[in-house]
Amino acid sequence: MPSLQDQLSGLVYSTEHGETCPDCRRPVAECECREREEAERLASLDGIVRIRRETSGRKGKGVTTIQGVPLNSDELKILAKTLKKRCGTGGALKDGMIEIQGDHREVLKRELESRGFKVKLAGG
Repeated sequence: MPSLQDQLSGLVYSTEHGETCPDCRRPVAECECREREEAERLASLDGIVRIRRETSGRKGKGVTTIQGVPLNSDELKILAKTLKKRCGTGGALKDGMIEIQGDHREVLKRELESRGFKVKLAGG
């Protein structure tokens, strides 16, 4: 890991190239960090979509989380939007994990299985 001095002394903007990536220090248009991270995330998946209900850190409010969907980030956004519409609730997409407000495990399981995913209900 680079030292604090190295982290703070990096170039953020150049009049020649515009914005630069903080990781690879290349212009944003030429940066491949996001594609590499996306490829690593997809390679680490085992092909099983896990659905669980979580309440920790949410003041008792439950959300249904979906992890392990083997889609790239653009397709994952579209899937999250359709699942939120299907359940009639809000939600979010955070770090490759879809969060749907409320307990909708069975509805989501049926929907994902109809789309051809192998689904497991995880947690309690």
